[in-house]
Amino acid sequence: MKIVNSSKIGCNAVETLLTKKSFDEVELSPKIRAANQKIFGKDLSAVEIVRKIVSDVRKFGDKAVIDYTKLIDGVEIDNFAVELGEIDINPEILASIEVAAENIRRFHAEQLPKSWITYRGENSLLGQAIIPLDRVGVYVPGGTAAYPSSVLMNIIPAKVAGVREIIMCTPNANKIVLAAAKIAGVDKIFKIGGAQAIAAMAFGTEQIPRVNKIVGPGNIFVTLAKKEVYGHCDIDMLAGPSEILIIAEENANPVYAAADLLSQAEHDPLACSILITTSQNFAQNVAAQVDIQLKNLPRREIAEAAINRNGLIVVAENLDEAIDFANFSAPEHLELLIQEPFALLPKIKNAGAIFLGAYSPEPLGDYLAGPNHVLPTGGTAKFYSVLNVETFLKRTSLISYTKNDLLSASENIIRLANSEGLTAHANAISIRR
Repeated sequence: MKIVNSSKIGCNAVETLLTKKSFDEVELSPKIRAANQKIFGKDLSAVEIVRKIVSDVRKFGDKAVIDYTKLIDGVEIDNFAVELGEIDINPEILASIEVAAENIRRFHAEQLPKSWITYRGENSLLGQAIIPLDRVGVYVPGGTAAYPSSVLMNIIPAKVAGVREIIMCTPNANKIVLAAAKIAGVDKIFKIGGAQAIAAMAFGTEQIPRVNKIVGPGNIFVTLAKKEVYGHCDIDMLAGPSEILIIAEENANPVYAAADLLSQAEHDPLACSILITTSQNFAQNVAAQVDIQLKNLPRREIAEAAINRNGLIVVAENLDEAIDFANFSAPEHLELLIQEPFALLPKIKNAGAIFLGAYSPEPLGDYLAGPNHVLPTGGTAKFYSVLNVETFLKRTSLISYTKNDLLSASENIIRLANSEGLTAHANAISIRR
């Protein structure tokens, strides 16, 4: 891994290195570009491809979904629906899924907000009603692995929130994914993926119902499709490749730090693994450990590509500088491998999830602890939140005034309405006096 020292290159240079490309700045590989040119007849950008797919699905419904699934995935489909059937997977894996599901339910149940009413004047009231969304679409990627954990993390909070119907689209409906979906409480599953699946859920087709919101991770085409349909329905966030940032002291375990960096690097060649430490010696030990552990990874090729491309170790002058760098980066996952992690916690302003101490590694949050693993990436933790129960809820204001209370407020309302030139607004009040 590349090691840089902040005292030698300066803070501005470090921040430049920590700046990640936005999700829509990801360049398509020559292989994907060649495949796209064969499909579409010309070398289109990812944005152009997505806009064409979304537009066609909006216009032609199922036919466009079928055509693009054949063109892009090489799969011929007619009936999109997947039957759940009986759960038939390894009993030990099933038991682990059930433990994770229960932990996720318990954690998200604590997040439920309440409707409320407060009284004003003589029996007038104001309030807020918390209302679950009616129908939500969950996207589960196919990719190079199955993701039952993503199924649980997206469906269970929606169920806890009270969403009436949850549909799921995935191009890789294997047994483990289907088992997780059934345990989580999905209502319908469709075997389609990519931008065409996002468009189908956003606009509805003959087979796929229109949803109010789309959640779930995906590749660049899925993410751009979510951006394209936003406004026709809501989305959770615009997520990019996975990332981890570790702040570690000299006395931390370099074997642990290296393992945690690689836990994200194996996701994707574009994944980002960063260590910020106050010790040059520790930095070198971690870099050596990364090389050692890489040799034994089944997904070595992917992890090595990510480390070579986006792996970085920064030697900071002190912990305060390390925290400043971390807040600037706003990582998806932030680990604090220091003796007193809770002492640093008040200083952390930007992170999707924070893992405190040597025995709270990132995979604990990915799979079993209970907090959601759908997190903001690419620095968007500066303004996005983790996916949670409120992702699936709406707030509606309640207003009820008595005649006397309206009369008391009328002069102020009429004065403000007239100041804006909205005389019909003023009249709607004065006509009641």
